[in-house]
Amino acid sequence: MEEQVWQLSNPIIGIVIVILTFLLFYFVSYMSNRKSKSVEDLYVAGGGVGPVTNGLAMASTYMSLATFLGVTGLILNLQVPFVMLWIQMILAIPLITIIYGTSLRRMGAFSPTHFVRERYGVSASIIAALFMILVSIMYALGQMIGIAVTFETLLGIPYMTGLIVGGILIVGYVTIGGMSGATNNAAIQMVIIALMFIVPLGAIMKAMGGSGWYFPPLFYADMVPAMLEAMPTFFDYQYSSKWYFAIIPALTLGSLGLPHLAMRIYTASSLKSARQAMIWFAFALGLVFSATYAMGFSGVFFTQTSGITISPADADKLTIILNLVYNPEWVTALVIAGAISAGLSTLSGNLLAIGALISQDIVTTLKPSLSSKAKVRLGYFSIAFGGFASVVLAINPPDFLVVSILWAFGLAGVTNAPLILLGVWWKEANRYGAIAASIFAGGLYIIVSPFVFPSIVVSGHALTDGMGLSGAMLCVPLSFILLIIVSYITNRMPGLKHRLSTESDHKLIERIHGWSDVNPNRYNSKLGAFIVTTASVLIVVWALLPWDL
Repeated sequence: MEEQVWQLSNPIIGIVIVILTFLLFYFVSYMSNRKSKSVEDLYVAGGGVGPVTNGLAMASTYMSLATFLGVTGLILNLQVPFVMLWIQMILAIPLITIIYGTSLRRMGAFSPTHFVRERYGVSASIIAALFMILVSIMYALGQMIGIAVTFETLLGIPYMTGLIVGGILIVGYVTIGGMSGATNNAAIQMVIIALMFIVPLGAIMKAMGGSGWYFPPLFYADMVPAMLEAMPTFFDYQYSSKWYFAIIPALTLGSLGLPHLAMRIYTASSLKSARQAMIWFAFALGLVFSATYAMGFSGVFFTQTSGITISPADADKLTIILNLVYNPEWVTALVIAGAISAGLSTLSGNLLAIGALISQDIVTTLKPSLSSKAKVRLGYFSIAFGGFASVVLAINPPDFLVVSILWAFGLAGVTNAPLILLGVWWKEANRYGAIAASIFAGGLYIIVSPFVFPSIVVSGHALTDGMGLSGAMLCVPLSFILLIIVSYITNRMPGLKHRLSTESDHKLIERIHGWSDVNPNRYNSKLGAFIVTTASVLIVVWALLPWDL
């Protein structure tokens, strides 16, 4: 089938629907944030978001445009091994619930970097903030690329035009709405995403002959016998155990370190509301994630039974291709609106995270005397800067849009997650260990990525290195090792002891766990630290050994 078939024959339909969705989002942004006057209003919506809205917004922010474009392309290429990758992203939810939904929420912070500042000091927080800005920009890059590609290939709008116009529209509505507008819009976008993904998928499965079309997230399974007949190797786990294990540090811990997701917790009106939001988050996420795999499954079935080959360049468009083949064009236009909504929700979170990181975690930390009005203005400027940087980087993007997103997961797992996990659960962790872990492990992760120094990689496999799996498997445990060993040693050096705020750190840890007293034996296990260090050393050695896929 010719490549031009994978476009709307009448792009006006899609353009009209996209314009209407943008008008809706701008209206919601303006109405939500028209009374915003403080930094708290801008970044955490005044801390008054209800659990249903917050949970839906979190799910929408987490999924990103890659759910529609990119992830299904990976399923087309990887088949069932991708399920393990997807499962790791879902397994991050309990970690996020425990760490953010309970512990850090008691601090009422703007971002995870605020916790790093309180726990490890200003220097460590600025280093963490710089890494998190890079994570957010790389994550936003994937969304910006996806939106521009959608405009280009499906609506007939040139890539550069779509990139610039889309960038301006996105930055505009995020800036106008702040966290309040972004949260309300993200909740609406979650509903759009779910409907525009699952309902058309049901029609696709029905056209393919699947009897479970009425609930695609689970009942695609009735097509398994036909899939085995068409492609007997679909369910083969063709990669080594090392490849599957590498997903854990790259994606599970990486999810824990994403700043734009954690910020959603801080918008909750109470600790109870934050916990309830996690339930809605898990429900919405599980529903659409399951449907995403079903879409990829259907795409593989389509290529095997129709004789049509989807080129690597078109793999990202699998969801749209299936809708073009099996559904009317107006349905495909709605699916495109759902894809753009997914990108917008994540971009909103990314840009707000960048704004908070630059204005609150760096500039305001260094210049605490700034007026509230100046802080708000700085926040708007920082949000615009994040959007501008994403647009500039997207001018010459990577070939596979999901790559920058997955790589960002790994960097967050290396530089942010260990500091938060050990900072919450181990009193010995200190600023020197945090700084060493962030700089050395984070720097090494960047060096071994194929995007910076292509000749220096860990595994030598393009897929593994490009997704950040090999780099994260090496650098995440290294970050734990450095944080534990450097902290343990410096805590026992007489010359440094007076510079470590051990007592205040202990009070902070007890407080975020809900204790009113300080018990030296709580969260201070030497055995636990030894076990984590030993396990991390073994994982580092394993990561350096030859990779066999």
